[in-house]
Amino acid sequence: QVQLQESGPGLVKPSQTLSLTCTVSGGSITTSYYAWSWFRQAPGKEREGVSCISSNDGSLYYAESVKGRFTISRDNAKNTVYLQMNSLKPEDTAIYYCAADRRGYSCSGYIRYNYGMNSWGKGTLVTVSS
Repeated sequence: QVQLQESGPGLVKPSQTLSLTCTVSGGSITTSYYAWSWFRQAPGKEREGVSCISSNDGSLYYAESVKGRFTISRDNAKNTVYLQMNSLKPEDTAIYYCAADRRGYSCSGYIRYNYGMNSWGKGTLVTVSS
């Protein structure tokens, strides 16, 4: 299994921008059938899928709550996945996790239908508060 390390924790004010980085080791992000995803868990709430990018065709998926504000991307040379978060809201406050799975399901399956991921980072806290 790959190892995942998130970075970019922070305290930001509403409407500001923050970028998270997921550094991948033990495997290449270009390997076929991988889905690279971001999840989050807010205080007192269940973990939810945020966004996903497929290694097969680069297809993307976003949860409705972040669509139009967040952007997932990858840098193959750096073996890194990013999550750019714009127009942050207090309700975006959560621990954000990078996750990966190689069963080859669609990104919508992982994010919308919670198919599960088999590799997880330890998470990084994002706080949006004035």
